[in-house]
Amino acid sequence: MGKNQKMLEEASFSKLLLNLCLPTILIMLVMVIYNMADTFFIGQTGDPVKIAAISLCAPLFSVLSGLGTLFGSGGCTAVSLALGKKETARIKAYTSLCCCGSLFIGFLFLLIVLLAVKPISLALGADGDTLSLTCSYLRIIALGAPVILFNNVFANIIRADGAAKESMIANILGTLSNIGLDALFILVFSWDVAGAALATVFGNLISCCYLLYYILKKQPAFSLHPKFLSLKKEILLPVTTLGLPLACSTLLMSISSMISNRLMMGYGPVALAAQGVAGKIGMLLSMLAMGICMGMQPAISYNCGRGSRERMNHIIQSTGIFTVILGTLLTLICFFARDRIIMAFIDNAQVISYGQIMVLASIITGPFYGLYQLCQTFLQSTGKASYATLVALLDKGLFYLPMLFLLNHRFGFYGIAFTGAATLAFSLAAGIFFSLRWNARLVM
Repeated sequence: MGKNQKMLEEASFSKLLLNLCLPTILIMLVMVIYNMADTFFIGQTGDPVKIAAISLCAPLFSVLSGLGTLFGSGGCTAVSLALGKKETARIKAYTSLCCCGSLFIGFLFLLIVLLAVKPISLALGADGDTLSLTCSYLRIIALGAPVILFNNVFANIIRADGAAKESMIANILGTLSNIGLDALFILVFSWDVAGAALATVFGNLISCCYLLYYILKKQPAFSLHPKFLSLKKEILLPVTTLGLPLACSTLLMSISSMISNRLMMGYGPVALAAQGVAGKIGMLLSMLAMGICMGMQPAISYNCGRGSRERMNHIIQSTGIFTVILGTLLTLICFFARDRIIMAFIDNAQVISYGQIMVLASIITGPFYGLYQLCQTFLQSTGKASYATLVALLDKGLFYLPMLFLLNHRFGFYGIAFTGAATLAFSLAAGIFFSLRWNARLVM
C-alpha cells in the first residue's frame, strides 16, 4: 500500500485536513489572489469603467473554467475511484482523455471567440464605454485558452493520488507570475486591460510547465500520450458524468453572472464596478469552503470505493463542522473590514457607497456555503452524478435566474445584490435532502 493510500484509509481527520485540505485551501487562497489581481491593479488606475470591462469578461472566463472542470473534477474523481480499485490501465486512459480533451476544447474556444469577439462582447453587456476594452481582453484570453484549460484540468487531476502539495506549487507559481506581470504590464507599461489579460495567460503557461514536469517525471501512473486515448463509454462516461455537476454549475453560473451584469449595467458602470469588487470578497469565502471540500474529495471517493461507510461518514461530518466554523469567522472579519477592503481596490466614493451593500450581500451566506459545497462533493465523490448535477444547477441557475428577475423587478439594485443569498437558502435545503437520501441508499 502506498503512503498516500494508507493516509486516505487510516489517518485522523486533523491529519487529512493538514495533508489534503490545507494545501487545497492554500491553492484556493492563491486562486482568490489570482482572481483579485487583475481587478486590484486595474483599480489602481482609478477608472471604474476599466474595472467594469474586466467584470463583463468574467462570465466568459468562467465558461472556460467550467469546460476545464468537466475534465479536471471528473478526471480527479474517476482516477481516485480507479486508484481505490487498483485499476492502473484505466488511470492512463482517463488521464490521456483529459489531456486530449482539454486541448481540443481549448482550440475550439479560441476559434469561436476570435471569430465572434464583438458580438460576444455585446452579449456580455459591453457598451460604448466598455466595448473596445472588453474585446481587447477577450482576444488575448482566447489565444491562451488551450494553456488555461490544460492548467485547470491537471491541477485538479494530480490531486487524485493525494498530491495536493504539487497542485499547490503549480498554482502558486502561476499566481505569483500573474501578480508580478500585472504590476509590470499595467503599472509600468500602462497596458491596462490588455496587460491584465497577458499576465493571466503567461501565469497559466508557467503553471503548465511545472505540471508537465511533475506528470512526465514523477507520476508514472498517469499518461498524456494519445495512444492511451479511448472514447469507449466505460472511459468517457465516468469522466464526463462525474465532472458534469461542477462543470454545469460553473457554466450556468457564467450565464447567471452575464445576465446579472447586464441588469446591473442599467445602474451604470460604477455599480457594476462595485459588484465586481464585492464579488472578489465573496469569492474568498466560497473558494475557501470549496477548497476544504475539494481537499476531502479523494478521501471520500477512496473510502467509498473500498466500501468503508463508517470512515466516509466520519470524514463528511467533520468536514461540515469545520466549514461552518471557518465560514463564520471569515464572514465576521469581512463585514467589519468591508470599507477598507473596497478602498484597497479602488478609492472612489461612489464605488464604496455601492460596495457596502454589495459586500454584505456577498458574505451573508458565508457560514453555510461550505455545507452546500459539501453536499455537491459527497454526491459527486460517491458516483451519484444525477443528484450532484441537480444540486449544482439549483444555486447557479434553476433557482437563481427566476429569483434574479423577480427581486430585480421588486427591489431593483438591492434585489440584484441579494439574489445569491436568497437562492443559496433554497439550494442548501435541497442539497441536504438529496445527500441524506443518497447516503441511505448507497450500497458499498
